[in-house]
Amino acid sequence: MNIIEITAIVLVVAGILGLVYGSFSYTKSTHGTTVGPVELSVKDKQTVNVPVWAGVGAIAIGGMLLLWL
Repeated sequence: MNIIEITAIVLVVAGILGLVYGSFSYTKSTHGTTVGPVELSVKDKQTVNVPVWAGVGAIAIGGMLLLWL
């Protein structure tokens, strides 16, 4: 397998996952402070929506790369 085949497969898999799940979320620690023995932190939950066109585009580009080889 060369680098183009691996890239194509990764694009197809990422496109399929983007279409199946539609979004993903992660937790980001934004503020932290220590006041004596007490430690305070704020954690924000962020959600990233994956557009349908991005998933379809990744599958199409990955497919074209696989067919081009």
